[in-house]
Amino acid sequence: MRGVRRAAAVAGVLVLALAGCTPGADPAPSPGRSPGLATPDPAPAADPTPDPTPGPAAAPAADPAAVLAPDAAWADHGAVAADAYALGYAGTVGPITPELAARMSSSWRAGCPVPLADLRYVTVTHRGFDGGTATGELVVHADVADSVVAVFGELFALGYPVRSMRLVDDFGGDDDASMAADNTSAFNCRPISRGTGWSEHAYGRALDLNPVENPYVRGSLVLPPEGVPYASRPDAPGVVLAGDAVVRAFAAHGWRWGGDWSSPVDYQHFSTTGR
Repeated sequence: MRGVRRAAAVAGVLVLALAGCTPGADPAPSPGRSPGLATPDPAPAADPTPDPTPGPAAAPAADPAAVLAPDAAWADHGAVAADAYALGYAGTVGPITPELAARMSSSWRAGCPVPLADLRYVTVTHRGFDGGTATGELVVHADVADSVVAVFGELFALGYPVRSMRLVDDFGGDDDASMAADNTSAFNCRPISRGTGWSEHAYGRALDLNPVENPYVRGSLVLPPEGVPYASRPDAPGVVLAGDAVVRAFAAHGWRWGGDWSSPVDYQHFSTTGR
């Protein structure tokens, strides 16, 4: 009988041991733990990449200033902002008033490809060759008026000099006389140079910059003749050179340079159409 009881006791121990190893059964308590007390589940492991606590939204980056250093890459700055230019610069855009229309009698007439209502009178501050400043005037198409103000704001910051900037009407609408005076001008209802079709100037989408320092060259022909010393493109004040800051300033606002043409080469000419 004692042997039977011993065998039963051994069998009970084996059953308990096997029960601790059976899947789904509660494990036996670890040494040192009280078998009657529930063991709390361990805290879950921390997420190795927790989401950051939302904070105040970061302020958006400020837009770049429109005035850039001469050796900086140019970017289109879009709308004209009065406080984005160098100290001393000012630009205005206005309609063609009746008084101005009367003054423009030599540059605009019935039959021109653009009505006066589509043109704008622009004034800009520019540097002079004497180191001073002056206010110049241009008439351009309404679509490009703001870009003209923006471009000349950047030229002012660069210190680029302009000899004269008056309406071509001050020269009787004579482009040759305006060029000979080294006058920067834009709108003039006239045909292309040495041609019959309308010039881009007749649409107000082109301007000529410092024509003496930047002449029109076609073979041996140089216009104006006063520009002959500059046909070889010396590095001199007012001279526009390929890829320089002036070309980049115009290009940033959609203006193309005639100095990139093969023939003729029109160093003074900038237009929004490339013609």
